[in-house]
Amino acid sequence: MSEVNMSVSPQQQSAQAARESRVESRAEPRNRRPLRIAIFGFGTVGSSVARILVEQKPQGLELTHVFNRGVERKRVDWTPASVEWSEDADAVLASDADVMVELAGGLEPAGGWVRRALDAGKSVVTANKKLIAYHGVELERLAAARGGHLKYGAAVAGGIPVIPGLEQGLAGDRIERIEGILNGTCNFILSKMEEGAEYATVLAEAQARGFAEADPTEDVDGFDARSKLAILMRLALRVEVDPEEIVPRPITAVSAVDFSYARDLGCTIRQLARAERAGGTVSATVAATVGPMLVDLHSPLAWSRGTENMVIVSGHYGGDVVFSGHGAGGHPTAVAVVSDLLALAHGSRRVEIPAAAATVDGEFEVPHYIRFLVDDRPGIVAEITGALAKERINIRAIMQKAGYPQHALPFVVTVEPCKSSALKRALEGIRAKDYLLEEPLDLQMLE
Repeated sequence: MSEVNMSVSPQQQSAQAARESRVESRAEPRNRRPLRIAIFGFGTVGSSVARILVEQKPQGLELTHVFNRGVERKRVDWTPASVEWSEDADAVLASDADVMVELAGGLEPAGGWVRRALDAGKSVVTANKKLIAYHGVELERLAAARGGHLKYGAAVAGGIPVIPGLEQGLAGDRIERIEGILNGTCNFILSKMEEGAEYATVLAEAQARGFAEADPTEDVDGFDARSKLAILMRLALRVEVDPEEIVPRPITAVSAVDFSYARDLGCTIRQLARAERAGGTVSATVAATVGPMLVDLHSPLAWSRGTENMVIVSGHYGGDVVFSGHGAGGHPTAVAVVSDLLALAHGSRRVEIPAAAATVDGEFEVPHYIRFLVDDRPGIVAEITGALAKERINIRAIMQKAGYPQHALPFVVTVEPCKSSALKRALEGIRAKDYLLEEPLDLQMLE
C-alpha cells in the first residue's frame, strides 16, 4: 500500500486559516458580553422599554441604569436588583453603559445628554423626533467620528417600521412623494369628530386618556407632525430642510359642519403631512405642508382611526408602499426602541443615505375646499367667484346646506386644482369683506 501524503501546501494553509477566521467572526457576537443599556427618562415609553428588556430578556442586551429626575417616585420593583437608579445624569453618562436610550424628549437637556454620550464613543437610541429633525445630521456625524451609532427608528410613527423601511427596504427606489398621518392625537380627535363629536369634547377625552398633553399645542397646531415630516423627507426624498420652513396649519378651525360637507363630497378630514418634488426630479426646492385636509373615503388614509398612524411612500420604480399601525403609546414605541437596540447588539448599522440641502415651499397644485361663514346678503357669491376668477381659479362646486340662520350661514366652494399661492392671493382679497364672520377655512383635497 502506498503511503498517503499528508503535507499541506501554503495555499491550503491560508485557505484553512481564512475559514477558521470566518467561523470565529461569526461566533464572536454570541460570546461578546451584552450591551449595557442606560435609559434616560422613565415615563410611558421608558418604562415599556424596561419591561420588554426585563421580561423578554433579548439576547445581547442588559438593562443596567435608569436615569430620571426625582427618580425615587419612578422606581419599580420588577427590575433586577443590579439596575442602578439615579437622578445624576453626569454619573450615568460616565458609567460603563454602552448605549444611552434617550426618551426624555425635547431639544434640551436631552440634546446635551445625547451629544455627551456620542462624544464619549457610546451609541444612542432615541425616540426624540424634535431632536432628530433639527439636529439629526450633526448628531450622526458626531456618532460616526467617535465610533458610536445613532438610531432613531421610534422617532416617527411609533412602532411602525417606517424609518427602517426607508433606510433599507426602499433605499433602492427613487421616492417622489410621501404623505401620511403622523400624529395619533390629531387622528383620534378628527376620527371622533367624524362620528359627530365636537372638538372641545374630544380634546378633553384625549387628555383624560393620556393621548393629549394638558397643553395640546404641539399636536393640534401641527408642530409634532412637522418634525416627523422633516425626518422622513431626509430619508425618503433625500433632502435636508429646516423644519421651521414647513408652515403647519392647526386642526382647531375644523368644525362639525366641515365633516358634514366632506361626507357630501365623498370625503373625510384628517391631519396629513405631505412632501414631494416637482415632477419627482432632484431640485433645490421641495413642496411640504402639514394640516387638516379632505381625504377621499376610498383612500387608505381615510380608514385610519383613533391613534393609528399611516404613511404612504410613492416610488418611481416600486410604486406606492403603505405603512400602517399603532403610532403612539408606550408599548408600540418601545418595540421600535428595543428593535434598534437589538440591531446594535448584532452589529447592524444605519444605512448612510446622502441628502442635499433644500428649501421648502407650500406650493402644491391640488383642488381645494373653502368654507365661508357669512352674514348673508345678495352678491356675496358673485364677489367670491370674481376674486377666484381674477386668479384664474376654476370653481368645481358651490354647496349650501339648509337649516342655518341667515346671519351665520356656512357655505362651501370647491375649486379645481390650482396653485396654493394663487388661492392665497384670492382669499386675501376676500378676507377684508364685512360679511365674513370668521377666516375662510381652506383645506387641500387629496386626490
